[in-house]
Amino acid sequence: MAILEVKNLNLGFECECGFRQALYDVSFSLEKGKMHALVGESGCGKTISAMSVLKLLPKTASIIGGEIFFDGENILLMSNSKLQKLRGAKIALIPQDPMTSLNPLYTIGDQLLEVIKIHQGLHGTEAYQKAIEALELVQIPCAKERFKAYPHEFSGGMKQRAIIAMALVCNAEILIADEPTTALDVTIQAQIMSLLKDIQTTRNTAILLITHDLALVGENADYVSVMYAGRIVESAPAAEFFNNPNHPYTHALLKSMPSAKRNERLQTITGQPPTIQQFINGCKFHPRCLQCMDICKTVVPPVYYVGENHFSACFLNKDANCPND
Repeated sequence: MAILEVKNLNLGFECECGFRQALYDVSFSLEKGKMHALVGESGCGKTISAMSVLKLLPKTASIIGGEIFFDGENILLMSNSKLQKLRGAKIALIPQDPMTSLNPLYTIGDQLLEVIKIHQGLHGTEAYQKAIEALELVQIPCAKERFKAYPHEFSGGMKQRAIIAMALVCNAEILIADEPTTALDVTIQAQIMSLLKDIQTTRNTAILLITHDLALVGENADYVSVMYAGRIVESAPAAEFFNNPNHPYTHALLKSMPSAKRNERLQTITGQPPTIQQFINGCKFHPRCLQCMDICKTVVPPVYYVGENHFSACFLNKDANCPND
């Protein structure tokens, strides 16, 4: 059963040229003990979709439709005080840049203690012990000494571990990991993802992984949703996604991945994704799609059911069933 459900989320921004929609009927769900990857090119709407779950949005952004349920309760209807209790305690964020996510003026320990104080009301020895346990959980060596260190004394990988410790210290049920391995070398990336997988398994935590790295997805995710220009164009279990991709955009993404198994040149996707200011009729991918049909240029494709828990928004599946039919 899903612990989080995002249903038909629509969101836009007030720009100098007026209101521009950025998300269109975005829907996905998270299950306990599972990792759901949200993938796509930069600017496709991955991060703003995740931030909507916590209602951590810029002042220029507004949600114009949809629902977000956590444990059956609509987050979008919660009071600010209830949202404050939810953030960090139930749903925790691992932000994109570990280099700038920690306050350089305070020690790692002080920042951990602040989180514990706010979300658990603990002080003194009890709070200190919980902080040390969190640092040890994320495999920071010499935790008691590192507790007194400042962020500049940590490497990039150690900073990321400290941020994960802050997310875990309150036993959050959901982790939103926004590009958690950005700016880290390959070895440290593997260590961070191994740590997240351990947390997912041992704590039965649901993880929303936001990334453009399909290799990372293939090694770690249970389910995948592909975004393009503010829409989810394909969703499938990870194995099905890689073995039986359906949407032309998904095919193009996978063919652009390096692979030791195939002896062929990497393929590129012609053109550029549209900006929020550009208006494109029909399927937003059609100007770059090699299988574009006339209908794609004027009509937004519905979501078709193309396999078990496998959905694709493409008219190539017009003979398949639509879930809402």
